[in-house]
Order: sequence, then C-alpha cells, then structure tokens
Amino acid sequence: MLQKEYKTIEEIKGPLLMAQGIKGAKYQELVEIEIASGEKRMGQVLEASDDLTVVQMFAETKGLLLKNSRIKFSGKSLRMNVSAEMLGRVFSGAGKPIDYPLEIIPEKKIDINGSPINPFSRAYPTDFIQTGISSIDGLNTMVRGQKLPIFSVSGLPHNELAAQITRQAKIISQSQQESESFAIVFGAMGITFEESNFFIENFQQTGALERAVLFINLADDPVIERINLPRLALTTAEFLAFEKGMHILVILIDMTNYCEALREISAARKEIPGRRGYPGYLYTDLASIYERAGKLKGKTGSITQMPILTMPEDDKTHPIPDLSGYITEGQIMLSRELHKKSIYPPVDVLSSLSRLKDKGIGEGKTREDHSDVLNQLFSSYSQGKELQELATILGEGALSENDKKFLKFADLFEQEFIKQSIDENRTIIKTLDIGWNLLSILPKHELKRIKDKYIEKYLPS
Repeated sequence: MLQKEYKTIEEIKGPLLMAQGIKGAKYQELVEIEIASGEKRMGQVLEASDDLTVVQMFAETKGLLLKNSRIKFSGKSLRMNVSAEMLGRVFSGAGKPIDYPLEIIPEKKIDINGSPINPFSRAYPTDFIQTGISSIDGLNTMVRGQKLPIFSVSGLPHNELAAQITRQAKIISQSQQESESFAIVFGAMGITFEESNFFIENFQQTGALERAVLFINLADDPVIERINLPRLALTTAEFLAFEKGMHILVILIDMTNYCEALREISAARKEIPGRRGYPGYLYTDLASIYERAGKLKGKTGSITQMPILTMPEDDKTHPIPDLSGYITEGQIMLSRELHKKSIYPPVDVLSSLSRLKDKGIGEGKTREDHSDVLNQLFSSYSQGKELQELATILGEGALSENDKKFLKFADLFEQEFIKQSIDENRTIIKTLDIGWNLLSILPKHELKRIKDKYIEKYLPS
C-alpha cells in the first residue's frame, strides 16, 4: 500500500502533534515521523478530520521541528505479534520484550483493539476460580468469565494482593483437581521501577512467571503506552483463550493511572471536560476494556478480568470506581480500618460484592453447603459489627449474653477468616471449614440461614 507523506505539522503540544491538510487519515492509524537528523519515531492518530489531524507520539517530542519533520501515514492500525511462546515472558507497554532481547516467533498478528463480541455468542459464567483467599473464595466468589475489580486506596497492600492472586489462582474442576490450561496475563500501568522489580522478582522466585505473561509500563514511559497496554494484554489473552483453548485471568493494575493518562491526553486536545476533569467518553473507553472478558459458545477457553484501581481521595463515588462499578459484575473493597488492625488482606466483605457468585458455587463446583455458609457468615458478621457500635455507646455491660457471642464472632471472623498470611493458599474446603468453626460460637437457633441437614452434617452437637 502506498504510504502518504506530509510536511504540514502545525503545532507540537506535549505528546501531541497537530497536522493540517491530511486527507484520508483514519482513527488509530499508525504514523511514522521522520525528523531532520533522519531519526524515525512512531505515533498513532487520535483524531482525524478534514481540518485537523491529531497524532499521539509513542516517544518524546523533543527534537521535533515543525518545518523539518515529515509525517507518513501507514494506513494500518496498531497490531501485535502473538504466540504461545509469550508465556513466561515480560514485555513493555509497547509490546517489546524487556526480560531478554530474544523476540518471539509470531503465530499471528492481531489488531490490539479487538473485535466486538456478539452478545448472543456469549456463554454464561458458571465455573469457580479459586484464589486461595478466603474473603474472596468464600464470600465474594470469582467465576470464570466474570469481571471483578478490586477497589483499593493509596497505602493499602493491593500490589501484594495482586501478586498473591497471580501466584495462587486456579480453576478447580468438579473432581477438585486443578485445571492444566490456566494462565495469567498481568498488565501494570504507570508503576514505579521498585514496583516493577517487586512483581517480576516475585513471579520469578515463586515460579508463577512460567504460566504468566507480563506487560509493564513505568511511570516515566510514554503516556500512549499506558493507553495501549491493557489492549495489548487483552489481545494476548484473547489469542491464548480463543485460539489456544486456555483459561486466562487478566489482572490490570492500576486502572486509575490509565484514566489519568486519558485525562492528560484529553486536556492536551482541549476537549470539554466531564466529571472531575475526566473526558466525557471515560465510561465508553473503560467499557471497551472491561467488556473484553467472558466465555464464547463453542470455544473452550475463557477470559476473566480482575482490574485493580486506587480510589482518588478514598472516594468510592469518584468517576473511576463509580463507572467501573457500573460496567463490572461487583467489586472487592479494601479497608483502611482493617489494615490498621494489621489484617491482611484487608477485604471489607460487607462492602464487597460478586454478582455472579451464586453461579459458581454449590455441589459439584465448591461444596453443597457453600451458599448457606456464605449467607450466614455475612449475616452474623454484619450483626456483630452493629453490636460493636452499640457497645461503644452503651458499654458491653448493656449487651445480652447472646449479643456478646456475636461480638466475639465478629472479632474472630476478622482474625481467623479474613486474615491470612501473604503466602497462605487456602483451598475452598478449608475456607468453608473455618467458616463452620466460627459459626460454632453462636447458638444453633441463630443459624437461621443454614438448612438443618447441613447443621447436622457439619456442626454436630
């Protein structure tokens, strides 16, 4: 295809180039900019019209001169080479290997923007994914094909939690055997060099890297890489899932950095801002990422997403968590209060929700009593927390003996069920057994959400 070349760059503003008189430019088309020294840099079309074409640079704009620079349009969008050999490798936000220089031998070249999935082609998520973390597996179960984000705040151990889930996550079959075709695609955006080293070294030392593909974008890398990284990760996941029949868990951290990059580019383009200065298309953009999870009819593989974001100013009504909550099927909330009590992982189970949990639990998936135990633990912990507030006002002396048992239950629930070590990998059976052990503190007549046959079987007198 004949490439069109122009010398009509009118303005350079931060990472953006503004060019006039471009005919036939397309949104997300790749461009090549050649400067006076002969050096070539790549970019991508962000906006195309008869009057003005806006190009986002993949590299810095330092050294670019308006009169001496040429801009060449390729007529193609950004595509990436994919292969099963990507497992065990670490890539940059541009999709280039950064662990060692050996390039992968591509099996296919795919547009990173993906293709819309026909809703009719989707299969309903139904299979349990075990993370080894009781507060997730037991109470806010993740299901294969689901999108379940983690909402954190600055200073909480979400990096450690993301690494632990990457090491431990697995699909458990009806025979309680681990699925052999399970892998992780891990994408980190806008992180520091120290955080990058933490993830890479952690995965190498624990052996998790062998079944993972890592994409790393550092805070000082080009903004456009931060925009493209989740799409590179999801393109890889789609290839492994739907071409290779694997079950893929995609972990994206930190989506707040991604949204900040969107806002930075939007401001440079002088767009009219929406809520809190974020672009009005933030919802649509996030949906284009989150909706690339799921199962397809007739396909063996699946994609499950666990995006992780830090809520600015600890505000869950902020546009990023607010819009993410609309698109996804629940959220795992992390709590400062639990973190101050030295409880890891500090999952606030009362504020957390997995809308598809009922589809992934029960006989043949986890255990027959899972649903009843889940509901009773929620109810009893909630009642215990309410009584803690009442005791603060009236004193424990004003509480009945029955109330004091719920107080004790709430304390032990946090210390024994929610709290676990950073390398503890609990099976769902152990999680449920811990739940039964805690429920034994309460009188049997208070276990109103559990069927009598389960009480007789798992809580004999």
